[in-house]
Amino acid sequence: MNSFSHINKMTFHNTLLFNLVLWICSFTLFLFAFTENGQPKTIDFIYTGSFLSTLIVPVLINFYILIPLFLKKEHYLFYVIAFILNIIVFTQFNIWFFEYLIDYIFTDYYFISYHSNTTLFTIFSVFLIITTLIKLSVDWFYFNSNENRELKIRNQQIQTELSTLRSQINPHFLFNSLNVIYALAIENKAETKDAIVQLSDILRYVIYDSNTKNVSLKNEVTLLKNYIEFQQFRHQQTENITFNYNIDDENYPIYPMLLLPLVENSFKYGIKGDINNTFIRINLTQNNDVFIFDIENNYSENLLETNEHSGLGLENIKKNLEIVYPKSHDIKITKTKDTFKVELKLTKK
Repeated sequence: MNSFSHINKMTFHNTLLFNLVLWICSFTLFLFAFTENGQPKTIDFIYTGSFLSTLIVPVLINFYILIPLFLKKEHYLFYVIAFILNIIVFTQFNIWFFEYLIDYIFTDYYFISYHSNTTLFTIFSVFLIITTLIKLSVDWFYFNSNENRELKIRNQQIQTELSTLRSQINPHFLFNSLNVIYALAIENKAETKDAIVQLSDILRYVIYDSNTKNVSLKNEVTLLKNYIEFQQFRHQQTENITFNYNIDDENYPIYPMLLLPLVENSFKYGIKGDINNTFIRINLTQNNDVFIFDIENNYSENLLETNEHSGLGLENIKKNLEIVYPKSHDIKITKTKDTFKVELKLTKK
C-alpha cells in the first residue's frame, strides 16, 4: 500500500509540474505575441491571461480525456473527430467570451476579439497540436524511465537470485567431491594424488571460470568429462558410465554450471549398491539453435527419501532455467521402478 501511494504521489507531482511549466511558458509566449510595442502593459497581461483561460480547458480535455480514451487505445478516427470538435467548440467559446463576458469581469477595460474565426481556429489548432506532441513526448520519456528503472531492479533481483543458487551449488559440489577424496584416502589408493590435482582443476573452473553470464558448450563438456573421470577414480567399473556427445558448434553459449548438478545426482544416487546393476548414461547433442541433454541412471526411491538434500541439484536447475531460459526451455523428468531420467531441451535466446 505504501509503494502504491508513493507512486500515485509521484505521478500527481509530475502532472502538476508539467502543467505549471507548460502554462508559464505559454503565457510568456502569448504575452509577447499580443503586445504591440514590445513592452507589455497591464491590459496586455489581462488580455493574455483571458485568452489563455479559453485555451486551458480544451488542452486539458485533450490531455486527460481524448488522448487516454482514444489516441492511446488506437482509436485514431474517433480521436481526430473529437480533437476537431474540441477546437471548434472552444474557438467559438473564445469569441463569445470576448464579445459578451469579459466586459463584466474587467469593467475598467474594453475588450474585443481581435482575431477572425479562421485565425482563432488556426491558433487553437496549432497550439493543441504542439501541446499534444509535447504531452506525448513527456509521457514517452516518463514511461521509458520507469520501464528502465523496473528492468534494472528486476535485473538486480535476478542476479541476486542466481548468485544465491550458485552459492548453493558450489558447496554442494565441493561436499560431494571431498567425499570421493576421503573414500580414496581411507583406502590408501595410489590415485588419491591424481584425484586431488584433477579436483583442483575442476574447482578452478567452478569457482572462477564459470563466473560469467555464459560459457562455451566446449568448456561445459570439458567440465563434465573431467568430473566423470574424477568420479571414476572411485568407481572402477567405467563400462557402466557412458557419455556421448555430438556438437555442431563448440562456441554455442550456455549458462555455466547448468548440467553439473544433474551429473552429480546421477553419481550420488545411481552408482550405489551392486556395481553390476548400476549405470549412468549421458547423451548431449547440439544442432543449430537446439541443445538437448538427457541423463539416465538406476533409481532407488528408498535411497532418495533417506537424504533430505537429494533434490537440491534438480530444484536449482529448475530455478535457473526459469530465470535464464524463460520460455525457451523444456525439462522432463521420468521415473520408473528402476530408472530415473532427466531430459533437457534448450533453444538459443
